Amino acid sequence: MKRAIFMELSIYASIARLVARRPAIPPGATGFSFHKPVLTILIVFIVVSAVEIPIIDLIVHHWPVVRIPFLILGIWGLTWMFGLLCAFLVRPHTVGPEGIRVRAGLETDVALGWRDVASVARDLRVEEQKLPRITEIDGHPTLMMHVNNETNIEIELEGATTVRLPGSGATGGEQVVTRVRLWTDEPKGFMDEVRRHL
Repeated sequence: MKRAIFMELSIYASIARLVARRPAIPPGATGFSFHKPVLTILIVFIVVSAVEIPIIDLIVHHWPVVRIPFLILGIWGLTWMFGLLCAFLVRPHTVGPEGIRVRAGLETDVALGWRDVASVARDLRVEEQKLPRITEIDGHPTLMMHVNNETNIEIELEGATTVRLPGSGATGGEQVVTRVRLWTDEPKGFMDEVRRHL
């Protein structure tokens, strides 16, 4: 319940940030988007959600007891999808004086200080199937922050590092990793900014 409430509040906070043009980027840091591979899908879902509201309303408008809950549910669903898109836009990965922040969706925000980072490299990988968030790769427990099964940046950590992830179980809560793989729409700019600090 606590997690559901947090996600709901994050939706409205993301919309507010987009309207106010205040992305969640720490002072002195630079943001790097990761939404381009899924942007079309998100827009399609938003359009479908918007179109289905008047269609369903037209079908059930003679029955107010049915109509009102469907309207509320439809508007909530549309707001949620729009808020998810806003979260992608206003919560980018960041590189700055304090280190790298790796983000995904509404909840994931992993802060890696420069003292934890051994190296950062461009390395495009496309997986045949979606891997779990925590995956063993070449003997290294790796945090996989892929988009459409793709990653293009690999962060090698100085050693076993504890990161906190949303949820619980095998891929949530506190996890120990030695590598982080992520996708960014701007790998060159990401690497240029890393070189300024690392």
